[in-house]
Amino acid sequence: MELGTLISLTLYFAVMLGIGLYAFKKSTSDMQEYMLGGRTLSPKVTALSAGASDMSGWMLMGVPGAMYVSGLSSIWIAVGLTVGAYLNYIFVAPRLRVYTEVAKNAITLPDFFENRFEDNTRLLRLISSMVIIVFFTLYTSSGIVAGGKLFESSFGLTYEMGLYVTAGVVVAYTLFGGFLAVSLTDFVQGCIMFVSLVLVPIVVLWDIGGLHEATVQINSVSQNMTNLWVDAKTGEALSLLAIISLMAWGVGYFGQPHIIVRFMAIRHVRDMKTARRIGMSWMIVSLAGAVATGLLGLAYITKNPATLDDPETIFIYLSQVLFNPLVGGFLLAAILAAIMSTISSQLLVTSSSLTGDFYQAFVRRDASQKELVLVGRISVALVAIVAIYLAYDRDSSVLSLVSNAWAGFGAAFGPLVLFSLYWKRMTFAGALAGMITGAVTVLIWIFAGLSIDGQPLSNIVYEIVPGFIASSCAIVIASLASPAPQQSVLNTFAEAEKGLEEA
Repeated sequence: MELGTLISLTLYFAVMLGIGLYAFKKSTSDMQEYMLGGRTLSPKVTALSAGASDMSGWMLMGVPGAMYVSGLSSIWIAVGLTVGAYLNYIFVAPRLRVYTEVAKNAITLPDFFENRFEDNTRLLRLISSMVIIVFFTLYTSSGIVAGGKLFESSFGLTYEMGLYVTAGVVVAYTLFGGFLAVSLTDFVQGCIMFVSLVLVPIVVLWDIGGLHEATVQINSVSQNMTNLWVDAKTGEALSLLAIISLMAWGVGYFGQPHIIVRFMAIRHVRDMKTARRIGMSWMIVSLAGAVATGLLGLAYITKNPATLDDPETIFIYLSQVLFNPLVGGFLLAAILAAIMSTISSQLLVTSSSLTGDFYQAFVRRDASQKELVLVGRISVALVAIVAIYLAYDRDSSVLSLVSNAWAGFGAAFGPLVLFSLYWKRMTFAGALAGMITGAVTVLIWIFAGLSIDGQPLSNIVYEIVPGFIASSCAIVIASLASPAPQQSVLNTFAEAEKGLEEA
């Protein structure tokens, strides 16, 4: 490893651990502080924390890799995500911030579901927290695998050592600093990702000789590389259903616990508009940079013949051949930032479910705040250990489930969150039916082995589409078929509406 690269990475790790120490001293005295930062996040931290925890390594590896292979036709996923993130800020963020505080100061999503519908059976809390724990443990494992492979391919360490370094740093600042540490490190990591995704395309374009030369090189590979409507990899035109499936990724935002929990933690609902402007600006520029990195990377490889075994490593390749080791180390830190920001968020959300939705709800209802924070820290460590164990088998079939987790969360929680915030006639029965129906539909779509004309269902339409529709229908039907909500539930809904109006 080059000295400059080592210096950059050492500084990056030192900053992350320093933020964890700061957060440990400032905001870990009780569960609300440890899991939500005391609801004191500023708009800029909220926005970049939500963005960084959302994008993960796919922003710097997945998107450039897709553009490198399939051309501009892959941009529909980015378009769908951008629209979905914007709608999430408009329709979910302000209402969830107000409603979770009104609903007995709920600090987790399962906590909100139980309080919103006054669920004395605790089924909503139990089932939703189980979904979170299972899927996020797998999600976390996937991120640790990405970190292990990055250290193996770029730094000369063994894959196993990469797992421990990645997980060790994230666990350290998450375990001690809690939500505030996760959010502040996400803010720094978001800034690093932003700078990197602006810097790399500009330098590549300069090195190639300008936009015209880049276009010539890209079109020399295939005229379809710059065609929005044709997959350059297959040469086939995208159908309307295919475009809908790609854009449907954006629907998943409404049900992602590690993203919408940021909205619950902002200091005031009035700050949400500022957070939206910052967050959407960050997202649009970063996605544009990721798209440009893939296409311009293809132009660079074409003009300067080289072997690229894995298209998803184009960002890593460019960072090493076009920059000195010190800057190259900073760019590699951007990939680590993307990976770590998501792992930390998932660890904390999973920990909050284990602590608040299992331990406090079913084991020790009278546990002190100090005890709950301790259990939360232990939970972070336990989830990380399980995730590292799963990550040891880099080809484990378990990890293939992670690619479907976005659809699972989006279908199980997305309609439930939206209806619970907007429809006062929604009932406990509707909530339970919608959550189960959405999750089961996604699982059937993926694993039942059903096909049409020899094509698996997932190849025809992304599973979040039928899952989201089925969940929404189940919510409406079960709610209308069950008795109307009690007056106390309606009063809470009215109080939340009043809070929004006052804000």
